[in-house]
Amino acid sequence: MTEPARHGRGALAALTLCLAACSSNGGDSAPGADGGPPADATGGAPALDPDAAGAQDATAAGGSPVDAGTPSDGAPVSELGPPIDAAPTPDVARGDPDVLVGAFQVLLTPAAAATAITPEVFAQTSIFGRVQDGPTPELVRWTEVAADGGCRLLTPSVPFCETPCGGSAACVDDDVCQPYPTALDVGPVTVTGLEASPGETVFTVEAVASNYQRSGLPYPPFDEGTPVQFDAAGGPSGVGPFSLAATGIATLSLTSPPLELVAGAAGTLTWTPPAMAGRSEVLVRLDISHHGGSNGKIECEVQDTGSLTLPAALLDALRSLGAAGFPTVIVTRRASGSAVIAPGRVDLWLLSTVEQAVVIPGLTSCTADEDCPAGTTCQPDLQCQ
Repeated sequence: MTEPARHGRGALAALTLCLAACSSNGGDSAPGADGGPPADATGGAPALDPDAAGAQDATAAGGSPVDAGTPSDGAPVSELGPPIDAAPTPDVARGDPDVLVGAFQVLLTPAAAATAITPEVFAQTSIFGRVQDGPTPELVRWTEVAADGGCRLLTPSVPFCETPCGGSAACVDDDVCQPYPTALDVGPVTVTGLEASPGETVFTVEAVASNYQRSGLPYPPFDEGTPVQFDAAGGPSGVGPFSLAATGIATLSLTSPPLELVAGAAGTLTWTPPAMAGRSEVLVRLDISHHGGSNGKIECEVQDTGSLTLPAALLDALRSLGAAGFPTVIVTRRASGSAVIAPGRVDLWLLSTVEQAVVIPGLTSCTADEDCPAGTTCQPDLQCQ
């Protein structure tokens, strides 16, 4: 692992990607989020969350929705952690490479049939990007309570400020307020290596309310191994030109049956490994209580080898914290690169995410009382009791 890969490694948190508005995760959080500053404080809509590996897309892809603005997602993106395959590119005025201030995400969303709680999704690729003049305040703190085999069990806590921080800042520690950052216009961004239409692999994305977005691109938009580059021209915010580069990934395909959490047993996830080893990593987030307000989660960051064993001790400890309806596991393949500009580090993430239902013996998920066995009713956390 390169030196940049260790920058903010503890920031791996929710693998959930906020595509428009979601809560800000702990750690090396990506810009903006639910519970964040008002639009006029950031210069636009809430920033996307790099943590995550496509929670909203994954949710739409047939999983259960991930609650925003609760300890379950306190964050995303930079919960996804630091880049693994490229050192930050120097800028004329270098900031701190440990401080994540922006992210451009290429999200590969597979087709998915409608479920009881999600609509049908059509396969597509989307781009979301945002750069700010500082890091996003961490609204939820995640504490590691156990670790094993590349996986960590985390529990949440919410800081308390006796004096309210107001609309322009957030409480990030007991009686400590941190100002929300301002979104920056970094000029037009030229994208190379993504197919926008047959034969068109170079196009430009402009900032709208300081957010860079484009959807409806082909799925997948590149072949595995294709060089992908984002070149920002620099803009009125004073940030000079910078470039981000990563290598195209294969779409992720899980080959294991739904994960079942059986007391005392380990769990196994398998997927089709990439043709090109060492160019990507796999991120896993298992949160079985997010519909009730997360009590804890397991996060893993491992090499993209095609399999992962989740230790029995971690799974048992997570179950002991409580569960809610429609538990899921989110698995993301990621390749990444970064650059350092004056305010700090900006990342590029190429992300292919799959969300899969998790089976917990004795738990029945529901959306209404008629989904439940006789003598039980559907609770607010979407399980029958």
